[in-house]
Amino acid sequence: MKVLVYLAHPRPDRSEVNATLFRQASNAGHVTSIDLYATYPSMDIDIDAEQRRLVEHDVIVFQHPFYWYSCPALLKEWIDLVLEYGFAYGPQGQALKGKQVMHVISCGAARHAYTQEGYKGVTVPELLRPFKATWQLCQVEWLPPLVLFDAGRAEADGRLDEHCQHYRALLDLLHHTPLHAAQLSRHALFNDYLSDAPFDTNHETSSASSLGSSPSFHSPHGRN
Repeated sequence: MKVLVYLAHPRPDRSEVNATLFRQASNAGHVTSIDLYATYPSMDIDIDAEQRRLVEHDVIVFQHPFYWYSCPALLKEWIDLVLEYGFAYGPQGQALKGKQVMHVISCGAARHAYTQEGYKGVTVPELLRPFKATWQLCQVEWLPPLVLFDAGRAEADGRLDEHCQHYRALLDLLHHTPLHAAQLSRHALFNDYLSDAPFDTNHETSSASSLGSSPSFHSPHGRN
């Protein structure tokens, strides 16, 4: 499977997580990695080039911080322009049919905050419904998101290296092992799939149990 990773972060120089994680994608020989803000600093998106990229790959991964329960502005602009009628959807819009998409998100708050009982009162999958609906309209298979909670403290807590290992292992998994939404249907987050079915990378078995963390409060943007 050919994997395409888009980083959408307007200030990677201030990122404690996403810039480091993106280096994992960039260093993976089987992954095409695109930094959207570096590629389009004026937000002048090359629609034809982006559509060609999508056609040439099987799995699309969007890596971004969870800005105000959504994505940074350039990624929304990318979605609005690149997923054109007649290309991505509509009677003749079959170009993306059968491909897969996943969001890899960093959140400043802990996992418990994104529950009905937590202070946000809503889950990450619920907040991602507009993205899921968009991709389903394009006949793209939606895979549960991988969410790095409490990301702003990952480096200080010594968890950043572990995050990187999980992300690199995920990219290897997407490249080597076909995954389908049906087999992931009971998992709201990809974190939980990894916890239930640990995978091996570099002969070390990893689980994603540490991708969640204890409750804490952070700003919506943080430094993730």
